[in-house]
Amino acid sequence: MYGRLCTAILVIGFFFASIAWQPVCSAAQQVVDQEITMYIQKLFANRAQYLLSQNDDVLRNFYLPERSSSMRAMKHEQLRAKYVQAWAEHRGVRFVEAGSNAKVVRINKRGDNVFISAVDSLRLAYSYKGSSNTIEQFGIGTRHALTLTRNNGNWHVLREWYLDPLEENPKLIPSLSKNIPRTVSRQHHSSKDINPSSSAKSTKRYNRINAVHYANTYAGLAWGAGNNNRYNKKYRDYTGLGGDCTNFASQCLGDKEGGGLKMKGGWHHYRSGGSRLWVQTDAFKNFLLYSGYGKLIKRGTFSDITEARNKHPQGAWAELQPGDLIGHELDGDVDHFSIVVGFDANGYPLVNSHTADRYRVPFDLGWDQYTVYWLIHIRD
Repeated sequence: MYGRLCTAILVIGFFFASIAWQPVCSAAQQVVDQEITMYIQKLFANRAQYLLSQNDDVLRNFYLPERSSSMRAMKHEQLRAKYVQAWAEHRGVRFVEAGSNAKVVRINKRGDNVFISAVDSLRLAYSYKGSSNTIEQFGIGTRHALTLTRNNGNWHVLREWYLDPLEENPKLIPSLSKNIPRTVSRQHHSSKDINPSSSAKSTKRYNRINAVHYANTYAGLAWGAGNNNRYNKKYRDYTGLGGDCTNFASQCLGDKEGGGLKMKGGWHHYRSGGSRLWVQTDAFKNFLLYSGYGKLIKRGTFSDITEARNKHPQGAWAELQPGDLIGHELDGDVDHFSIVVGFDANGYPLVNSHTADRYRVPFDLGWDQYTVYWLIHIRD
């Protein structure tokens, strides 16, 4: 990912790197640290519930109305909830559950302010309207840099930075048109509980079952991911260097634990990091299409890829299989890559990615009507 998100990623990365861990030197300091940790956990738990209720009383006590930076932080959460609910309305679903698992990474107290780096694993669950039989769950992981200040004996958020995958305009969500099948029949389904051992002896060039298993194992901070919510330590983390999404997509395809595609033609990962074709979005996209590893199903907006047409009777998105990739183009450049890991009860594609970390998230959640999608089938 190299594009509009790069500056925000660098700011957050610098903040995380620059906060030095302060050793606990007294019992009083331990009490303060515990108090702040509990505050952060409650803050994120309330935010998760706010996505469902949009009741401002759930948030109000965490912010200071007289401080503009604090109000901007609260306003961000309000707009985020509006986007999530607007997306649900457009897709004919309702969110039924939300939960948070927030962890404080570092605490640094300077004067009256406390600087905190924290991570959050958000869980959201939805069901389709008119059907309560199936509950779909997905996870999003985010890294946060917060400044807290004490006012009248209570902590409040003074300011906050984080790369939010749900930071979009709720008015720019494309609707499902009449030409889009409400339920897409799929020949290929995958489960979050895929057992890769069944395909270990596959003679195919690309082991897509293992690729999906790899994506679910190393989806990072996202709720539902494996490996104790950690990335694969064999690979360099590019989160603070422009984004780790393409690095992760390459891993899913090329790692021996994953899809097992042979590294070639400049597409490599070394101990020091990945090559340009391995980590840079547009270069990776071109490599896939010109190397023979990938085939473009279709490039287009949400309507272009979902509408039923002669060439694609159920829409181009119906031809995606678990282990295929979706590129997200903004302003003429591919800005993000995600890997298809399965489909929900109505056949809606679910994806995993890094930066921000996603686990079985509906593929268009967090994108708007101007996003151009590259549906890339990885040849077996």
